[in-house]
Amino acid sequence: MSSLKNAQKDTLPAKANLAFPLAFSALFVGAVAMGSSPVFVRYAEVGPFASAFWRASLALPLLLLWAYFEARQSNQRLRDTLKLNRSILLGGIFFAGDLFFWHLSILNTTITNATLLSCLAPVWVALFSGLFIGEPVGKATLQGLVICLVGTVLLIGSTYSIAPEQLWGDIYGIITSMFFGLYFLCVRVGRRTHSAGALTFISTCVTAAVLFVVVLISGQSLIPATMTGVMALLALGFISHSGGQGLLSVALGSLSATFSSLVIFVEALAAALLGWLVFDEHLTIVQFAGALLILLGIWIARPKGR
Repeated sequence: MSSLKNAQKDTLPAKANLAFPLAFSALFVGAVAMGSSPVFVRYAEVGPFASAFWRASLALPLLLLWAYFEARQSNQRLRDTLKLNRSILLGGIFFAGDLFFWHLSILNTTITNATLLSCLAPVWVALFSGLFIGEPVGKATLQGLVICLVGTVLLIGSTYSIAPEQLWGDIYGIITSMFFGLYFLCVRVGRRTHSAGALTFISTCVTAAVLFVVVLISGQSLIPATMTGVMALLALGFISHSGGQGLLSVALGSLSATFSSLVIFVEALAAALLGWLVFDEHLTIVQFAGALLILLGIWIARPKGR
């Protein structure tokens, strides 16, 4: 991982930074897109590992088209922009690990426990950012991170439970957060040499390949029973992955890895609001207060003077 800081710059030149409002808008919309994934998974009609595989693989045609238009706009050949380097390879593997352990966590503990523990990802990013990719974390960002963590506990922690039979599921949730945090660091480094569409396409190829092996080993069925399941899987690929991971890559070209990782809290917020709107899972006053704290923490952590 220490080699990420000095990743080779053998593809595209570094892109000019977007203005903060544009980069943050991409980050926020991407978070909402990723936060919609539990809704689509619930209707997917396939096993959890199979739905994760389809999420990545069905996104590939759209991501390839995105990469093609990026290459055309920069007057380059597509194949010259689709070069795999170490950071992107690791990013694809780490995201596959994130999805794998996330689903294992859901199967072995409560959804609340799994969600809350996965929200530790920004902690790992803050710990490793200066060491691995040369981006020290500022005081305001750390303050915002702490406030976001408190808000997340209020939002989804009221039903957190501790039980011996859930121990492994809770451990898987922590591992999920580590993989997601490492994924952020890899994408941040990858964006120094690749455009957003090309990076997301290449890393997603790696993710889909790893998850396909997982599905074969697990023996889960890949085919949904009805058109409802098919549409849910398409939504996973187009909205949750192409939109979510793609816009995250856009934002990471301009924003630090630590600030961008706060997207996980917006994702949890979006999932809670969608659960309220779609499945009538009502939110309490305490949960609303947690949501406001998350937004406050992100505001405090925002880059200053840009």
